[in-house]
Amino acid sequence: MGIANIGIPGLILIIVIALIVFGPKKLPEIGRAAGQTLHEFKKSTTDLIQDQTEEPKKESDKQ
Repeated sequence: MGIANIGIPGLILIIVIALIVFGPKKLPEIGRAAGQTLHEFKKSTTDLIQDQTEEPKKESDKQ
């Protein structure tokens, strides 16, 4: 049982609780910040993977 098994009713409940706790004015700011954080994380992960795959090519060029 993971996050994929939440379903529509659970998702609606989470949204309602978030609206009650943070309010309708603050919620878009929180969503935007979460989206930017996720974007930066994906970008860093992609850069790290590219660095890992480029290193063996550089070492083989030396030989």
